[in-house]
Amino acid sequence: MAKYGFLGLGIMGSAMAANLIRAGFEVVVWNRTSSKCTPLVALGARQGQSPRQVAASCDITFAMVADPAASSHLCFGADGVLAGIGEGRGYVDMSTVDDGTSRRIMEAVTQRGGRFLEAPVSGTKKPAEDGTLIILTAGDQSLYEASSEAFDIMGKRHFYFGEVGQAARMKLVVNMIMGSMMAAFSEGMALGRKGGLDGRQILEVLDAGALANPVFRGKGPMLLQGEFPTSFPLKHMQKDLRLAVGLGEDLEQPTACTAAVNEIFKRARAEGYAEEDFSAVFKTIE
Repeated sequence: MAKYGFLGLGIMGSAMAANLIRAGFEVVVWNRTSSKCTPLVALGARQGQSPRQVAASCDITFAMVADPAASSHLCFGADGVLAGIGEGRGYVDMSTVDDGTSRRIMEAVTQRGGRFLEAPVSGTKKPAEDGTLIILTAGDQSLYEASSEAFDIMGKRHFYFGEVGQAARMKLVVNMIMGSMMAAFSEGMALGRKGGLDGRQILEVLDAGALANPVFRGKGPMLLQGEFPTSFPLKHMQKDLRLAVGLGEDLEQPTACTAAVNEIFKRARAEGYAEEDFSAVFKTIE
């Protein structure tokens, strides 16, 4: 049985690593704030001393951090993954980053004799806890196959898109659509309620027709209650919208709707909602 490393124990990473431990795998965990390792050690994990030490001691090391800067530092920083990766060892970065960041990490890892796979996920806190994430991968196919047993524990579906960068692009497409949906949903709810409609009836009508979907079904009650417990932080959604707009510029593909939505989310961050769920954009729109 493979020995897994897991780096980054935030909202998503802690749940994903916990599922691997509960499934009986040997897992070594590390987080910049070491206290976040404690609950996982109690479940049976071992605590690593650094990304370098984890990568050097595990067959496959998974990472789940916030953004391109954090992903790059985890790989290239002092005592980073790159310093510990060895011949044949695998590194699977499950963070949501731009395709350029993924390619730079891939090139560095393969130059050291390691194997690299990008594997961003579609899903938030509860799917991470339930092991029902959608895992989007690209890169070394042998590492994809070797990681499939772990992917089956962390997610309900996993896809392989070929060369590194394609999974990163797929994830940005997913989140640019989801962010735009959330903004349109918030505007519709705000308009309807201001026009005297009952919010619960709005949700019931939406759920009865062609617009029925899990996002509106899950987030609608939060909009009515005005409480936004964090499943996917608003600051991360804004980061993904920014990266999607940047990808559009690189590919000369207009992204006018996404650019406008990104500005709304930027305003929401400025108003202090960065750490709340991305559905808290409703407070800015309302």
